[in-house]
Amino acid sequence: MPQAFNRRSFLQSAAAGAAALAVPKLVSGQNLNSKLNVAFIGVGGRGASNLQSVVSFADVPVNVVALCDVNARNLAQQAERFPLARTYQDFRKLYDDKTSDIDAVVVSTTEHTHAYATLPALREKKHVYCEKPLTLNVKEARLVTQAAADAGVATQMGTQIHASSNYRRVVELIQSGAIGPVREAHVWVSRAWGLQSEAEARANGDIVSVSARPTESQTPPDYLDWDLWLGPAPARPYHEVYFPGPKWYRWWDFGNGTMSDLGSHWNDLPFWALELDAPTTIEAFGPPPHPEIAPASMSAIYQYDARTGARGPLPAVTLGWYQGTHKPKIWQDKGIPQWDSGVVFIGDKGMLLADYGKHVLLPADKFADYQRPQPFIADVPGHHEEWLLACANGTPTSSPFSYAGPLTEANHLGNVAYRAGKKLEWNAAEMKITNAPEAEQFLGREPRA
Repeated sequence: MPQAFNRRSFLQSAAAGAAALAVPKLVSGQNLNSKLNVAFIGVGGRGASNLQSVVSFADVPVNVVALCDVNARNLAQQAERFPLARTYQDFRKLYDDKTSDIDAVVVSTTEHTHAYATLPALREKKHVYCEKPLTLNVKEARLVTQAAADAGVATQMGTQIHASSNYRRVVELIQSGAIGPVREAHVWVSRAWGLQSEAEARANGDIVSVSARPTESQTPPDYLDWDLWLGPAPARPYHEVYFPGPKWYRWWDFGNGTMSDLGSHWNDLPFWALELDAPTTIEAFGPPPHPEIAPASMSAIYQYDARTGARGPLPAVTLGWYQGTHKPKIWQDKGIPQWDSGVVFIGDKGMLLADYGKHVLLPADKFADYQRPQPFIADVPGHHEEWLLACANGTPTSSPFSYAGPLTEANHLGNVAYRAGKKLEWNAAEMKITNAPEAEQFLGREPRA
């Protein structure tokens, strides 16, 4: 690689971010009537969708000043649309080059390079929109969270469903006490992608079936810089089981499976509604952990202590996560409708069942005449749009890194517990697993030199 992805430069990025002063609005000395100058890192697939959403918001005009992708085909397609933008395959060169005209950066790379593409932007006090999950691991999440706090810029993690009216109405119901104090919540998703048999992969609609690292190598497509795609991950030969995405997301070196992917969306709802932060214990269940591949099906149980929320004291709560064939007991017992994916809040006075687009209070007859609270969480024009308004006007976002960082840490801790094979006691302040220090190897990794 032309430049090494090394621990020293990574930590220096975060340290420099920590020294930055808060900048509330446009950061390149432009006035509010100017266009927002945005650089896009990762412009294919999800990145192309993010780019389109950002440039389409009429209330905050955007000027695309830089495009970056390790995939030359993706890069060429977007460069044709935005011929005045500078183009790069290596985002480090983007940051080494001229950045004075960049106000904001949108990061849509693979999961294992999110932190590396995000931290330099925060160091230079650029606003950042980063796709979910925010980082590959717990340690990176803590670094990015701190760097964002120190930079004082507008940040948003790409959990687009967070901007929905449905999620906001659910949060209002829970926080206004519609079902009483909530001591238990469960989240389940039907997707079963990851380590499983070939027959199970076919039945579950998985996009690839693989049970071990390939022993043979293949020639990468001529439009892909494989070494740059690997970035900080350990070197390995190219193979079609890794690329194109989202094949890579099942490999621990590049992603964290369904937990960190869909968990970013689904665990977001109880995390927000119950005002959660750091769990105290985490225990996971599933097939024996594979050293390289995330499971298709698994579950994790989190314990959160009693805490003080915006409206007063909140009780201790148990949060369950279930993916693939795993389901919460109340679902198995048909105590709730058999939705394929959902979130159930169990309170002292009833239950609330929700998914992306709808929610119901249960039992239905008890809540037939329930008068909902007046909305107190404002709707927004959209997730990207909320971030753009924050960049231009200094207004808040609803999934800033101060919120998304702890959510990302909690999701990753479910995988840490699964890989460690034991219940973990977590000291968030010290970032220590007090009862199983050997499990701390899964909190982070040394990047490739």
